[in-house]
Amino acid sequence: QVQLVESGGGLVQAGGSLRLSCEASGRTFNMYAMAWFRQAPGKEREFVARISRSGGSTFYVDSVKGRFTISRDNAENTVYLQMNSLKPEDTAVYYCAAEGGVRRYQYDYWGQGTQVTVSS
Repeated sequence: QVQLVESGGGLVQAGGSLRLSCEASGRTFNMYAMAWFRQAPGKEREFVARISRSGGSTFYVDSVKGRFTISRDNAENTVYLQMNSLKPEDTAVYYCAAEGGVRRYQYDYWGQGTQVTVSS
């Protein structure tokens, strides 16, 4: 089993930046591609960004392209989400997720979430 713990959330003004971290522990050899999701109050959880197991491929939802960057350091079992030019609509709880290697886009492991609040 894999445990994921997010950190780095907080309150920032519009236009500011935050870097979220997600540290994995446990059976990390079963951790393949990883992703970030977010959920705003009263909204459905939405996909934000995904990074392949090796880190060679990334994909972003259109609303964050050019502003957010997902990266990973497999030696440290950590995935990051660098968020620049933040907007109030980015306010949400951000969750780290990891695929278990069974199917692409099947996320078997989830973190507890970290709150990101962007003020106008």
